[in-house]
Amino acid sequence: MPGRDPERPNILFILTDDQGCWAMGCAGNSELKTPNLDRLAAMGTRFDSFCCASPVCSPARASILTGRIPSQHGVHDWIRSGNAVVQYGKEGGPLIEYLKGKSAYTDVLAESGYVCGLSGKWHLGDGHHAQKSNTFWRVHAQGGGPYYGAPIVDGDTVVNEARYITDVFTDWGLEFLETQKDADTPFHLGVHYTAPHSPWGRGQHPKELYDEYLNNCAFESTPDVPAHPWAGGRKDADGRRKALSGYFAAITAMDANVGRLLDALEAQGILESTLLVFTSDNGMNMGHHGIWGKGNGTFPMNMYDTSVKVPMLMAQPGRVQAGEVCSALLSHYDLRPTLLEYCGLKDAESERLPGVSFAPLLQGKGKAPRENVVVFDEYGPVRMIRTETWKYVHRYPYGPHELYDLAGDPDEENNLIDSEAHTERVQSMKAELESWFLRYVDPALDGTHEGVTGKGQQDLAGPAGEGRTAWVPREPRKG
Repeated sequence: MPGRDPERPNILFILTDDQGCWAMGCAGNSELKTPNLDRLAAMGTRFDSFCCASPVCSPARASILTGRIPSQHGVHDWIRSGNAVVQYGKEGGPLIEYLKGKSAYTDVLAESGYVCGLSGKWHLGDGHHAQKSNTFWRVHAQGGGPYYGAPIVDGDTVVNEARYITDVFTDWGLEFLETQKDADTPFHLGVHYTAPHSPWGRGQHPKELYDEYLNNCAFESTPDVPAHPWAGGRKDADGRRKALSGYFAAITAMDANVGRLLDALEAQGILESTLLVFTSDNGMNMGHHGIWGKGNGTFPMNMYDTSVKVPMLMAQPGRVQAGEVCSALLSHYDLRPTLLEYCGLKDAESERLPGVSFAPLLQGKGKAPRENVVVFDEYGPVRMIRTETWKYVHRYPYGPHELYDLAGDPDEENNLIDSEAHTERVQSMKAELESWFLRYVDPALDGTHEGVTGKGQQDLAGPAGEGRTAWVPREPRKG
């Protein structure tokens, strides 16, 4: 039966929101309870140098789906307009399908007979209509919000869900799995949590988890340092402890729901024929570098590893190496070619996309997929090139550039951009950065030509000069 064939596997793709690569027990965080993520890591391979394509939610999610960088798909910031008829407490305005006309890897899967379903966060416009070949569609109405009373899409309207939304997303995912119980076709199920995105108050998460962290955790796994000069400020000791208690509680509650999904696959006898993928849309600073946020936790937007590196776990018993840690430098834009190759499928668009399949690494075959181990990142006009040991950040219209020696300065505290000893390295990395983006950027959607501020996107990007007000302006900081 195809749905039980390890060589043509089902895919369960679990995506979290704002989870740092450091925020798992299996990644070395002894304070954070994640038994099911640890179980998943033991079943398969953990990638400890995996990067997002952009350190903010909507662009990163669009890149995961399409295999395109933001300057190819046109989503450059988190989407604040066009998601639903009601969003962020007011009328949502016209619905906008931000990825219209751009294929996703789920489209390729569906064309080959996969049944695709989505439960949870979408946040790429027009949540009222199923997109990207998903025939099961149960989604959040916006990008985030309260965990109790969350806005969800219900046909042509938006209603508030009274139950804890992390549990609800799992319930919907289990509902989909039930529909596939006796199916003759493989499936792809995306379960996209809003956890552990803020809010982090005690009333937002299971109180027993929040109180356990509040009363018994030292939070030594996260730094307590002065505010970054580009950030909004520093939390006092009480505020820091409360925020971290909510963040950790959100992850532990989500982890329990991952366990529910794994148990359901096992009960149905399809765990061995299902590829399990767990990642987050972007990284997260919870006091790291004096920042509370991700790429837009500062202005100008930042590209610290804590913003761009994400958790990545992949497992399939009997097919993916178990208990392995892979340090290959990879990116979310590599997921489309990897998943399709792993399922034995061809992609007609592969020549136009920047990603490279790392499917052989899952089975312990071959080396890192790039001759030169380099990944690239962008957030509007901010671009980054990162090797195993060096990082260069270029800000096109404003702000200082940055150069970090990641081998000698892994916490990125010493910007070497003005060091005469590294002039040649800067020139070389800048040339490689510009050459790569020149190869892949759609000039009509080029982020360096857009006024991205980190405050949100409210219309389609580009072409430049058409007068769209796509980018919410940044208000001057007081004081």
